[in-house]
Amino acid sequence: MASLCLATDLGMGFPLEHGFHATLMASRLCDLLDVDVETSNQVYFASMIMYSGCTSDAALGKETLSGSRTDNVIPHLFGGALERASGFVRALPPSDANTIERALEIGRRLPRLIANSREQQTAICEVAEMLSTRLGLPPEVNGLFTFLTERWDGRSVLRRAEGDGIPLAVRIVILARDVAFQRHIGGDAHATQVARERAGHAFDPEVAATFVAHADEVFAAVGSGGSTWDAVLEGEPKPWIFLEGDEIDQALAAIGDFADLVSPTLSGHSAGVARLVVRAAELAGFSDDEQRALRRAAHLHDVGRVAIDSRIWGKTEPLSRDEHEQVRLHPYHTERVLSQAPFFHDFTDIARDHHERLDGSGYHRGVEAKTLGAAARLLAAADTFQAMTEPRPHRPGKDPKAAAEELARLADQGLLDHAMVGAVIEAAGQEVPEMERPAGLTERETEVVGLLARGLQTKQIATALGISPKTADTHIQSAYRKMGVSTRATATLFAMEHGLVPSGELPIAG
Repeated sequence: MASLCLATDLGMGFPLEHGFHATLMASRLCDLLDVDVETSNQVYFASMIMYSGCTSDAALGKETLSGSRTDNVIPHLFGGALERASGFVRALPPSDANTIERALEIGRRLPRLIANSREQQTAICEVAEMLSTRLGLPPEVNGLFTFLTERWDGRSVLRRAEGDGIPLAVRIVILARDVAFQRHIGGDAHATQVARERAGHAFDPEVAATFVAHADEVFAAVGSGGSTWDAVLEGEPKPWIFLEGDEIDQALAAIGDFADLVSPTLSGHSAGVARLVVRAAELAGFSDDEQRALRRAAHLHDVGRVAIDSRIWGKTEPLSRDEHEQVRLHPYHTERVLSQAPFFHDFTDIARDHHERLDGSGYHRGVEAKTLGAAARLLAAADTFQAMTEPRPHRPGKDPKAAAEELARLADQGLLDHAMVGAVIEAAGQEVPEMERPAGLTERETEVVGLLARGLQTKQIATALGISPKTADTHIQSAYRKMGVSTRATATLFAMEHGLVPSGELPIAG
């Protein structure tokens, strides 16, 4: 959970360990409010992963926001209606646009922002709840995320609850999270003043008053500097929640899916790499322990993607030099997220090195063959093959045969390990056993959900499958009911979790 918290910091554009600071402050607030043990426990867990739905609206955000969400939107997220609106309006046009361009961009993007706002907020809540469940947290914590975007005064987009109808744990968490960010941008006095002004509006007035009266004590919970990793782990509620065996892999797969939500074309990538690399590792004679480490590294290898603006992953044109450098750094961010947890030490280096090449031309470290172990070489080959078979905004996906040929060429050029490439190609050629479809989905509904997860709209799905848009929409709504979801983001997460996202070039007519 702590590692996922670090990843959400990167995804939101926050300083690393921002989420830890907020959690420590929220826990201190619980003490001052003298809440019961159950509420205090809920506060701890909900604060740690409050922003785990932050990648769920990446695709919608890319369509509407050109400016920085962190600079323009987040500071005003819990302000009054006019303040929130002004923050979003500032984020609509690019930061370097002139006056006329800004006006045109606002006029073009604002209607779409308004139309999408409800779906975006719903997706943030639903994805956070689904990930919380997959992480193994108890139901009383999972249910909190339904109220994640609610306000004390009831003036939220979703209007699910107001006042005491919002769980106390959520009321504490949203104040602590906002205070931690306001403190980051303006210092202690600024954060205290903002909390005072928002009392009775976004925030529970009693919670806000308690914070204002004891602000110095709440801020002191963070300490005077240095990492707060140990302090956050020491604050974990007891009895501790343990994961064992498959539960661990399910939780890691959830984190991988969280990262892949940053772009529709990445849906299911980490899970696909994990399946492929385990089959290849078995063929290559890796031990059970080595296969387990590879599977876990594969699930987490791209978690650093969330640190990169989602608009970069969605570009159809060549990247600028700066954008290219940002992309090259995503394995570094993966390492930063994983490196603090001792449990990850067996496979952090494997995950970090998935873009390294034997001739030293890879990234981010640019190391050569002598530095790369067999596991890192195998993951690099599996990741490359899987990516080739998946469509990207700037190119279609290759069929498995063409991808295998290209992978072999890379080995011949001295970039990838021949033996590992051979194992990946053989693993990719094996037949996948027939599997029971999840949630009782029909074959057609499974196809529809897979294409939906790839980012296709209803009319495009209809064209791809040779059916009418009305029929496609009927399948979508039926699948939503069976899966228990209500947004594209949560349907995509379900598809990734259950292996429903198709590889290869999408079957779009024309």
